[in-house]
Parts: sequence; C-alpha cells; structure tokens
Amino acid sequence: MARRVFFSFHYERDGQRASVVRNSWVTKGETAGYIDAANWEEVKGKGEAAVKRWIEDELSGTSVTVVLIGTETSSREWVQYEIRRSHARGNGMLGIYIHNIRDFQLKTDTPGNDLFGEIGRDSSGNSVYFWSLYPRYDWVLNNGFDNLGSWIEEAARKAGR
Repeated sequence: MARRVFFSFHYERDGQRASVVRNSWVTKGETAGYIDAANWEEVKGKGEAAVKRWIEDELSGTSVTVVLIGTETSSREWVQYEIRRSHARGNGMLGIYIHNIRDFQLKTDTPGNDLFGEIGRDSSGNSVYFWSLYPRYDWVLNNGFDNLGSWIEEAARKAGR
C-alpha cells in the first residue's frame, strides 16, 4: 500500500535536490511506497496564515513526514514549523541528507545539520528533539533511490500508522 507522505525542505535552496527525492517514485510506479502530498508553489507568497493553513491541509491524511536535510534546512522557520506539527500529529518521521545529490550544475553542497530545535515535549514535560527520535539517512550513501519506500514504511510502523 502506498503511503501519503509530506516532504519538508528548504524550497529556495534545495528545490532541485528535493525534486530528485520527491520524484524518484516516477520511475518506480506504485512500488515506491509513497505518494508525494506537497505542492509548495501554490502557497508561496500568500502570507503566514495561508502558509500555516496550507501546511495543515497538506499534512492531513499523511502518515509520514520526510525532512530533506540540506545545508540551511535546520534554520528555516517553515521547516521547523512542519516538523513540530508533524510530531504533534503523530506522523512517522525521518530525515534524509540531500547535500550529496548533484544539482543542475552537477555540484554537491555542504552537509546540513539536524538540529531543528525543540519539536515538542514528552509526557514528563521534557524537551523532545528531532535528532533524538528519528532516523536520518544519506540519499546517496544509503542508496535512497532503492530504500526510500522501506524507510517510509519503517517510520510509519514505528509511529503506529
């Protein structure tokens, strides 16, 4: 069964690299194990309230959020918001480092970090961080093209989805 997935990433800087991951299912058809639920271009520039509504709408019906980690991803306000909302709604989550994916100029980038700040609180009121709960993979080094579907399925299973 294909999963409905929300992809979170730094749109302006990493759009090309993110498209490699987000569109990898095209060559695999239904065997990829996920359906991309995002269309950031429709909301860009409409203001904070519209962006928050769009994020909520896009997260609706998803079981997994995949954070595509590029050089500046951890500093992006909307990525941080998407991660907090995904965690709060109980989505399975994972991170994928995309800096080794070549862009249209055939260049790679510097690695980003997975320090997104506090994404929530546990039942004891302690801070919860993305890096402490969710697995991270490298798209190139961990063969994301062949493994993304299983990574997504594992994240959904761990979240009880």
